[in-house]
Amino acid sequence: MLEELKRAVLEANLELPRAGLVALTWGNVSGRDPGTGLVVIKPSGVPYATMKAEDMVVVGPDGKVVEGEFRPSTDTPTHLVLYEHLAGIGGVVHTHSTWATAWAQADRPIPVMGTTHADLSHMEIPVTEPLSPQQVQGGYELATGRAVLAAVAGRPAAEVPAVLVSGHGTFCWGASPDKAVEAAISLEEVAKMAWLTVGLAPSTGPLPAHIIERHFSRKHGPDAYYGQG
Repeated sequence: MLEELKRAVLEANLELPRAGLVALTWGNVSGRDPGTGLVVIKPSGVPYATMKAEDMVVVGPDGKVVEGEFRPSTDTPTHLVLYEHLAGIGGVVHTHSTWATAWAQADRPIPVMGTTHADLSHMEIPVTEPLSPQQVQGGYELATGRAVLAAVAGRPAAEVPAVLVSGHGTFCWGASPDKAVEAAISLEEVAKMAWLTVGLAPSTGPLPAHIIERHFSRKHGPDAYYGQG
């Protein structure tokens, strides 16, 4: 099972540069084994072009390395906090993708301006509060995870599958590593569309609520009918 998860996490990481979501080594994907609670994550600073499944690092819920020759991603504490508190997730992605990160750097949540966003979430994509000097000094990555959770505000992970980290980048999640990457790809497209819409028509407001809810519910929840089931 763990070997399968390593391959899945590798493939999800390799999808990031293919999808144009990362440059150099600026991103990472992890996956959690629900049976053991162990997390498989990308090694820190290793180029995507040379990564192999055996390079993935296995850590426990406490962050200690269980298996692997490399150091895990520096964002590992953030991933672990999200797994601990967001029920039902099995994959987490962190990127500095251009369009979404622009919103994060502007400290602006992404409003639901169209149906593409509503397919991803029926709520705006929130942005975290900036971290204080004390939070940064006391454990930067852990504080980042807690700030993400505060931005989610206790809502189900499937309803808010992504958060913008103020001045930093994005964290997205899903039921598996590949589903988390899908969320990251969708977020980047939504961020681009919203940015262009604001540029064309700055006064544009949110999509009407009844259309938002229809698009979200046809893809998510007990009444979903999108796809082949």
